[in-house]
Formats: sequence, structure tokens, C-alpha cells
Amino acid sequence: RRGARLHIWNVAATVMEYRMRTTRRTFVRASLATAASALLPISLHAQQAPPARRPIPSTREEIPIVGLGTWITFNVGDDPLLRDECAGVMAAFFEAGGRMIDSSPMYGSSQPVIGYGLQKLGRPSALFSAEKVWISSGAAGPPQIEQSRRFWGVPKFDLVQVHNLLAWKTHLPMLFQMKAAGAVRYVGITTSEGRRHDLLEQIMRNEPIDFVQFSYNVIDREAEARLLPLAAERGIAVIVNRPFRQGALTDRLKGKPLPEWAAELGVSSWAQLILKFILAHPAVTVAIPATTRADHVRENLAAAGGPLPDPAMRKRIS
Repeated sequence: RRGARLHIWNVAATVMEYRMRTTRRTFVRASLATAASALLPISLHAQQAPPARRPIPSTREEIPIVGLGTWITFNVGDDPLLRDECAGVMAAFFEAGGRMIDSSPMYGSSQPVIGYGLQKLGRPSALFSAEKVWISSGAAGPPQIEQSRRFWGVPKFDLVQVHNLLAWKTHLPMLFQMKAAGAVRYVGITTSEGRRHDLLEQIMRNEPIDFVQFSYNVIDREAEARLLPLAAERGIAVIVNRPFRQGALTDRLKGKPLPEWAAELGVSSWAQLILKFILAHPAVTVAIPATTRADHVRENLAAAGGPLPDPAMRKRIS
């Protein structure tokens, strides 16, 4: 088990290290312009409709249907320029009406970078903090969550999820106890890239979780068969990760014109069209695209406003 965990960590670290090497030059080149734009007063930005909201089934609390992921994009270490870039992304996110920010101990320096951004922005009250526990030892779960809380600088997390089902039989009872004690508001469980859906389904059927998180997009659609209907049946909120397949979908479509009928949805980019496809599924509560750019945050949140495609149009998109 320890070897498997180290392997997972090494793979994740390699991916993050590669992304950091290949994107740093882009970050530095665009940093001043992007950060300045992101931190402009709201009145200087083009106004857009507030994002639509959906209720969390277990409480009926409403939340904007587009959030912010931090996998890879916020793993910038102690670099002050890149930390300010991330703070600019967060500023644009909150200005556009966003609430949920999702992270994990697996994401390198993302947690302290989020904390830095929240402090710089005056700790926005709109924040919906979504964190994870990711450690094979059950006893080490509570200390890890507490360390994450200190990194964020929040009194408590809104949501804590068991990341990638790791030691879920131990962590879930602990999270339910934390919820009963008022130390966390919601409990969830996650997976990604279509892995272990059978086990995920089993947990959804048998455990009183509030949230489930998995991958879903125009290509990765296995969740439509069982997970999304089951979430609706059981009253479980759904967080969609990897909506753009870590940029692969939007990169593939770069330079290709949008179909004329896309204008009916008020979209101006493929990213918005892809997001609207995901958000149009009634069982989806929130999608959490990750980005390094403030303008992309505004673009993503804009996709949460205006009309969503009906079933016939979703078929045309896919």
C-alpha cells in the first residue's frame, strides 16, 4: 500500500513539475498584464450576468454552478510573481460571482497559495472551501485536515472529501464525526479520469455523503449511465472535475470556428460550449475548471449564465 501511494505521489509530482517548467515562461511573460487586469475594480470590467446557482440537495443551499479547481495551476511554490498571478485569478473568480475553490494535499503548494490569495483579497465571505483528505493512514487524517485548514487560513472547511477513495473506509466515519461536531459542513468522496466507478457507485448507494466528485465532459461520459442518475436519486451533489481534460479538449479545438448555432447559447468560445454541455445535465451541481488566467476565469463563469443547451443541442455538441 505504501509503495502504491509513493508511486501515485511520484506520478503527480512529475506531472506538476513538468507543467511548471513548461508554463513558467508563459506565466512570466503575461504576469504583469494579467494580474493588473484581474485586480481592476469590477466597474472597469465588462459586466456579465451572475452565474446560475443550483441547490446542494442535502441542505438546499445554493451554489454557483462553476467553481475553481487548483490541480497543477496553483502549484507555484514560493515564487512571489506566480503567487500574485494566482491571487489575480482568485480575484477575478470572486468578482465574477464564484464561490467554490477546490484543492487537495496532493496538489503540491496549492493550499498555501490559496491561503496567500485569500489573505491578499481580504478573505472574501463568498468562499465555499472544498478540501480533501489524502493519506493512507486513518490516524493521520485529522492532522492532515488541520494542516490544510491552517494553510487556507479558514475557521473550518465547508466540504472535506476523501480524495481518490484512498482509505475511504477509515476516513469517511471520521468525516461524519467532524460534520456532527460542526467542524465541517459537508462530506464527500472523489475520483477522476473514470477510475473505480464501481466502488464509487457502491459508496454512493450505502453512505450518507453530501457530495461526489468525478470526471465528466463531452468525451468522458461513462458517468451518464449510472453515477449521474444515482446522484439525482440519492440527493448527492455532483462536482465535475477535468471538464476540459486538463486543456486537451480546448487545445484540440483551437482555431476551429464555433458552429453557427452556438450563438443561440450566447457562447463565444469552445470552452464555454463544453462547460454548458456539462452544466446542462440536471444532476451536475458545479464544474471546477482550473486555470492560470483571470480572463479564462471570467469566461468560465460567463458560461454559467444565460441559456443552457436542451437535450437535442447537447447531442449536437457531443
